[in-house]
Amino acid sequence: MKYLILIQSNERSLAIWDKMTEDEQMAFGQGHLRLSAEMGEAGVLVASEGLADPSLARFVSVRDGDTVVSDGPYAEVKEHLAGFYLIDVAGAKEAHEWAAKVPDAATIGVEVRPVLDMSGWEF
Repeated sequence: MKYLILIQSNERSLAIWDKMTEDEQMAFGQGHLRLSAEMGEAGVLVASEGLADPSLARFVSVRDGDTVVSDGPYAEVKEHLAGFYLIDVAGAKEAHEWAAKVPDAATIGVEVRPVLDMSGWEF
């Protein structure tokens, strides 16, 4: 079953980041690289990425057949998605165990959400 481990950024996480030394920040980033490698070696990693600053986001919609692209995220929020790990594991317990290894789990925490399996749906 697939699970998405969501990494949020907010005022609290940014404050923690700002208090870290350069070496601590480097170790934090290396922790993500080591975890991705560990997940890959375990055969559970489907994808993982960090996301760019929300100021680079664009909102895309289609109105009357025309594509409209506007600046910025859809809504002003104090928290935004900073990255994710998509894993395929036996169940929630294993997903939680992997989530606990994400460096952000030791600071503000991460969110784990099952991915809907739509393979049996009929349209």
